[in-house]
Amino acid sequence: MDEQAKKTALRMIPYGLFVLGVGEGQQATASTVNWITQASFQPPIVVVGVKGGTETYDLVKATGKFAISVLGTGQRDIAFAYFKHVEPEGNKLAGYEFETKTTGAPIIVDAPAWFECEVRNVLDVGDHSVVVGEVIEAGVHRETDTLTLKEVGVNYGG
Repeated sequence: MDEQAKKTALRMIPYGLFVLGVGEGQQATASTVNWITQASFQPPIVVVGVKGGTETYDLVKATGKFAISVLGTGQRDIAFAYFKHVEPEGNKLAGYEFETKTTGAPIIVDAPAWFECEVRNVLDVGDHSVVVGEVIEAGVHRETDTLTLKEVGVNYGG
C-alpha cells in the first residue's frame, strides 16, 4: 500500500471536534475527540473512537456512560484544553465550567450542544476502541457550525 496516499485519503474525511466527558464528581475527566458519527436513528446511536490505555477509556468501560459536548466554531481553546488528561477542580475541568445531567458525566457549559449516552458495546480493535453509545438525553444552548480539525489547522488520522 502507498502509505502517503492512504494517509492523505483518510485525512480527507471531515472531522468535528468534541469533548467526551466521563465519570462523576471528582472521579471525572474529559478528552477532546474527533472520531465520532451517528450510526442509527432508531434507537439513536453514536460511535466514538476512544484511545486505549487512557483514563478516559477506563472510565467509559467502568461507568458504561458518557457525555459529548459539541464544540462550535471559534472554540479552539476549549478543544485544545482537553488534549491531555485533566482532573476536576470543583465544577471546572481545565479551567472550563462543567455541569452534569442524567448520566453524571461532565458537560462543558460553554458548548453549544450536548448529548449523553449509555454504552451499548465497546469494540477493541486497534489503538483506539470503538465505543457504541445510545443517546438518552440531549440539549442545545445555541445553533452554530461545529468546530472542525480544518478550522484549527490540525490533522489527526491517516
